[in-house]
Amino acid sequence: MKATLFELPITTSDGEYIAHYSEKGLAELDFPNLDGLIAPKPNKSGRAVSSKSIPTQILKWHRAATDALRKMLAGREPKEFPPLDWSGKTKFQKSVWQAMLKIPLGKTKSYGEIAAAIRNPKAVRAVGGACGANPIPVLVPCHRVLAANKKLGGFSSGLDRKRDLLARENVQYNA
Repeated sequence: MKATLFELPITTSDGEYIAHYSEKGLAELDFPNLDGLIAPKPNKSGRAVSSKSIPTQILKWHRAATDALRKMLAGREPKEFPPLDWSGKTKFQKSVWQAMLKIPLGKTKSYGEIAAAIRNPKAVRAVGGACGANPIPVLVPCHRVLAANKKLGGFSSGLDRKRDLLARENVQYNA
């Protein structure tokens, strides 16, 4: 994993997400620690960061990330995202994540449809792996990717969280 320069909290009604920024943009987004699921990673630097020491560009990206996340959690489509830093990730992963960004709010695609969209129709399982490796969940909407026949499939942060995110977008799926 690429080292991040700044780790900043995003407070939401769901709890505190942790946004990780590199010099190129938002590199990771950690879910709040809810019900024993994924906990935010500790600050790698081990020292507190004053807002005065955070570059203006990072603060601008953080405002965009905060607004986008809060809108998505409210079931609304954000108008702006911070730049996403996928440095060190594979070309295949990036292609899957780019395809996921094209799935509109309230809609879903299957792993197979994503594989076809990236012109690699036999890579259905690999698409699932790339979804699970998504470092910026919610904003890069891996929750909108379902298994065949609109079945829920998996989710790196647990199926309850996936169900919740889909419900906020009024998405119907097969249990």
